[in-house]
Parts: sequence; C-alpha cells; structure tokens
Amino acid sequence: MIFYKTDEEIELIRQSNLILCGALAAVASELKPGITGLKIDQIAETYIRDQKAEPGFKGYRGFPGTLCISVNNQVVHGIPTDVAFKEGDLVSIDCGVRKNGYYGDSAYTFGLGPLSDEHKRLLEVTITSLYLGIEKAVPGNRIGDIGFAIQDYVEKNNFSVLRDLVGHGVGRSLHEPPEVPNFGRPGKGIVLKEGLVIAIEPMINLGKKEVRQASDGWTIITKDLLASAHFEHTVAVRKNGVDILSDHTIIEAEIKKNKNIEHLSINIPIFAPRN
Repeated sequence: MIFYKTDEEIELIRQSNLILCGALAAVASELKPGITGLKIDQIAETYIRDQKAEPGFKGYRGFPGTLCISVNNQVVHGIPTDVAFKEGDLVSIDCGVRKNGYYGDSAYTFGLGPLSDEHKRLLEVTITSLYLGIEKAVPGNRIGDIGFAIQDYVEKNNFSVLRDLVGHGVGRSLHEPPEVPNFGRPGKGIVLKEGLVIAIEPMINLGKKEVRQASDGWTIITKDLLASAHFEHTVAVRKNGVDILSDHTIIEAEIKKNKNIEHLSINIPIFAPRN
C-alpha cells in the first residue's frame, strides 16, 4: 500500500532530511585522505543526536553504522571501517535520520582529489541524472518516466545503471512502496499523485551494471571492480510540481571550503527546485 502524505507529514519528513544533510555537511567539512570511515560515522552520529534525532540506519536489520560508506567499486551499503581514505577515492555516503516518527534519506558521493577524468565525469553524470529524474516527479507522470530520464541520460554518456537496487517511498518507514527504479519506460508504472514522497537515488557504474554482495552480508560491489557513484534526494510530489525535501546545497557549501574534495562542474537543470 502506498501512503500519501499530508502537508504536515511532508514538513516532518523535510525536518529529518535537513538534519541528515547537516550531518553530511559536517562530514564534508572533515573528509580528507587519512581519515577513516569509523571517524566520519562518529561525526555524523554525534551531529544527528545533538539535533534530538536518531540515526535511521543504525540497527536497521542489524546494520552497525550511522552511515553507509561505500568506496570506489563499492556501490552501496558499505560498513564504516578503520581503513583510511586516500587520494583519488570516491566515497559514497548514504545517511538516514528519524525524528518525530518520520524518516529522511539522502546520499552524496565525494571525490577525494585529484580524481581521474573518468571518475570526475562519473560523478557529474550521476548527479545530473538525479535531477533529470527529479524533474519527472510531478503529478500525472508515472514511475517509469523517472527511471527512463535517468537511464537515457546515463547510457548516452556510456555508463550503466544498476538494476538490482532501486529507490523507494519514505515516511514512517525507511522503505515504503512504491519502488522507484533508475531505469524504465516512459508512461509505465504507477501514476504519481500529490502527497507521494519518494527517494530517487541513481546508482551508476563506470563499467557494467552487474554487482555482487560482499562476504560481510551488506556491501554491494561491482562485479568488474570498476567504480560506482550514488546520489540521492527525498522528494515530495506536490500539486504544482516537485518539492526537494533534502538539501545538498549545505553539503556543497562545505565541499567548496574543503581543498581535499574535488569540486564538480555540476549541471543541475534549472527546472529542478532546490531548497
């Protein structure tokens, strides 16, 4: 069953997302070669609890961390470790927050510079595909319109779209119906209606789309061991268009101040509303 949200519920979901993005901004201010996943996980958890909220991922189905931290050929669901990041790493960080009974969910992939040209382009194509998908999250469109917009752009740029994992509804549960694939056919799938809140999250591979699960039971890795990138926003379908409930601008403001993180030439379409 799909749970359509009231305006009041959407604002509670926004609140959780803004705390989440504040946590990712705190991480972005400290991220550098030599720091570990366990350290930034601690930074994020402290920030979230200071806001009187709860980490949404910690303990979820037994997951041990506040953050999912996936490096290079790790696509998603990486467990924070004591391994230090190094120059050239792509560090995908996914975070969830729960406050007042509602979840937020958002992700950002950071490049610890200097990056190779193909890795930088992978990040730029992935984040642009996110906003192209968001553009389609308006009343009267269908789920397939979102997936097609992402897939079409990504594949025209010679990257591949993960099929095994998809976006999802967000609300009182971290994962709710409907599924939101990053691939599809226009005009197919459920009709998007006012009050629908979904996480749109392209997971894009430099090489082939096939993945496998690591022996830790969590981490998803590309089968060809080439790099992957992941960006995610929680959005609400509103009467007059799409409302982005998470806010990457506060993360990007910290990136601009951090000389250790590659600054991207991000092509964010002007039609995608931002907070």
